[in-house]
Amino acid sequence: MADDPQRNFRSIYYEKVGFRGVEEKKSLEILLKDVPLDVEKLCTFSQRFPLPSMYRILVWKVILGILPPHSESHCLVMSFREEQYQDVLHALQVMRFVQDTTPQVEVFLRMYQLESGKLPRRTGTNQLEPEDEEFLAIAKAMEEIVEGALDCYWLIKCFVNQFNTKYGDSVPHLPKSLEHYLNLEDSRLLNHLKSCNAMSKLPYNLWFKKCFSGCLPESSLQRVWDKVISGSCKILVFVAMEILLTYKIMLMGLNKAESIAQFLEKMPQENTDAIVSKAIDLWHKHCGTPMHSV
Repeated sequence: MADDPQRNFRSIYYEKVGFRGVEEKKSLEILLKDVPLDVEKLCTFSQRFPLPSMYRILVWKVILGILPPHSESHCLVMSFREEQYQDVLHALQVMRFVQDTTPQVEVFLRMYQLESGKLPRRTGTNQLEPEDEEFLAIAKAMEEIVEGALDCYWLIKCFVNQFNTKYGDSVPHLPKSLEHYLNLEDSRLLNHLKSCNAMSKLPYNLWFKKCFSGCLPESSLQRVWDKVISGSCKILVFVAMEILLTYKIMLMGLNKAESIAQFLEKMPQENTDAIVSKAIDLWHKHCGTPMHSV
């Protein structure tokens, strides 16, 4: 599509006066009127722009396949999703794996285990596998973002399935990517972390397997998940790098790997929106900006 000078002028003006999202919201609304919805265009939009909060859950559900591209079928499909949800929940109640007092995220975990054939043989089994811990961390964060148990469960389930299927082979290589890009951005900081033997002890599980659940507040986290859901796990590398760059002065003053890891695991919750914004800019700088077709 040819550039529209008037549109570009408006975009620049909106950005200067702090209304950067006005044009993006209009563009997304155009995409959401497509019949059927073009999932690839929605992914491209989500990669390039922040999703307006009023449309975020809808876009996530379409990209993750919870809802089909044909909007007229959404109500019918969600009724099937609810029926499946209630059937699985009822089965767990009958088997006494869950009770009325069971925390919601644990209910979601048992439902996921039952559907994926990984339910423990006995009730009362409290030992959690690492993948269960990761699921619970993501579930707790999703519960803060999404209203309603039905939507919340389906989004957790499909997010985890997509992440494991699509990015499972890439996740082990993310620490090496972090080292590569940090060397480009701040080799002095990298050398300090290496001299402390801290690079191997950074909280990679929290960052790359829990996707920053329990690390970033949900208001910032959802902007990172926009990128993960729409097709990039590499954004996680740049969020991790921006955290390191933001707290460079603090980290340069620490000389023990354990102290560095402890600080990063319990990092301050201020300025996380700025950290995510800078991380997205770094991601676009190093990986390019997807072309948007609207």
